Amino acid sequence: MMFQSTLAPRDMMVSALPSLPSPPLALPCPLSAGWELIHNLDLPGKGVDGGQLGGFSAVAYQRDGDRLWLLSDAAKGYLVSFKGLSRFLQGVQGSLQGGRRLLLRDREGLPLPQAFDGEGLVLDGDQIWIVREGRRRPLRRAKLQSYALSNGRLQREVPLPRAWQEIEGQGLASNKGPEALTLTATGDLLMAAEAPLIQDRAHLGRDWVRLARLRPGSDQLTELLVGVEIGPAGAASTQKLGLTELLALGDDSAVLALLRSFAFPEGWSAHLQVLRLPTEEPAAPAPPIQPLHRWDLLAAGLPASNWEGMAWGPQLNDGRITLLVASDDGFNPLLSSWLSVLAPRRGPDCVPDRFAF
Repeated sequence: MMFQSTLAPRDMMVSALPSLPSPPLALPCPLSAGWELIHNLDLPGKGVDGGQLGGFSAVAYQRDGDRLWLLSDAAKGYLVSFKGLSRFLQGVQGSLQGGRRLLLRDREGLPLPQAFDGEGLVLDGDQIWIVREGRRRPLRRAKLQSYALSNGRLQREVPLPRAWQEIEGQGLASNKGPEALTLTATGDLLMAAEAPLIQDRAHLGRDWVRLARLRPGSDQLTELLVGVEIGPAGAASTQKLGLTELLALGDDSAVLALLRSFAFPEGWSAHLQVLRLPTEEPAAPAPPIQPLHRWDLLAAGLPASNWEGMAWGPQLNDGRITLLVASDDGFNPLLSSWLSVLAPRRGPDCVPDRFAF
C-alpha cells in the first residue's frame, strides 16, 4: 500500500478524544456473535522521512481529523500518524496518508536516552500519556509520563505504586511491566501490568495482573484492590502470556482486555475479553476478575502476530463502531506491522435496549 505525506508541523495539534462508545454500540450482540474482520492493513516499514518504522505497541484514533496515531517501542521513542482511515474504509480514498514521526523529548527539548520502550498510549487533547515497560534497573524503570502532542516534550511523570517498584523480592519483573493504558469515561487513567508481579507469581494457582488508576488532578497512581486473571500459573513465563492492552467503554464498569501469547510449536494466540470492573473499590483485596466473554481474534481472521495495541476507530456506513488492533513486528524485516479493523456482528433480533452482559 502506498502512503502519501500531507502533514505540516501545525497539523500536530488535535482536539480531545470523542466520547467512548457504550457497550450496546461497541460490542457484538449477542456477545457470542463475535467480530467481523473488515480489513487487515500492512503498515509501511519506512516513514516519509526514509526512517525505519515499526515496533508499534499502541494505537489511538482521533475522529476529529480522521487521524490514526501509533506509538513505537523503539529505543528512540516516537509516534507516527496516518490520515484518512475513515475515508479508506468508506471506499472514497485508496490509501492512508502517512505523516512524519513525532520524536519524544525531555523537558528541555533534547532527545530522550536510547532506552524508551513505550508500550501504552492515551491521547487527551494536546496531552500524550505513555506508559513505559522498563527493566529492573535504575536507568530503565517502568514509568507513566505525559508529553505535549504539539512538540513531543515531556510534561509530567507519575510514580508507580510501591508494590510495583523493583525492591528485593517484589515489583515488576524485567520486560514484564505495564503495557495496557486506557482513559475511562470519567477521566481516570487505568493501567495494568503485562504479567504478575514477582510477589504474585504463586498466588491462588493462577496468573493474574494488577490494575492501577490515576484520577484527574492526582499526582499518584492508586493500586486497585482487584486484578485480572490471565491464565494458569506459570503461563506468563512458559507461554509468554500477557495482558497487552485495555480499552474503556462509555460504561465505566466495562472494559476490553487484549491478551496475547507465544509458545512453541503452537505459535501466536490473541484473545479479546470483556470484563466488568467493580463500581466501588472493595475494602479488602478481591478475587481476580473473570471475563464475561472471550473471543479468539485469530479465528476471526487476524494474522498470527504479536498483537499489542487497541483503540476505537471510525464509524462504518451501517453505524457500527470499529475496533482497531495493532501488532508489533519487533523490527524484524520478515514480519509485518498489521492494523486490523474489526466490527461487532449483530444478531437479527438484537436491538440496543435488549443488550445485556
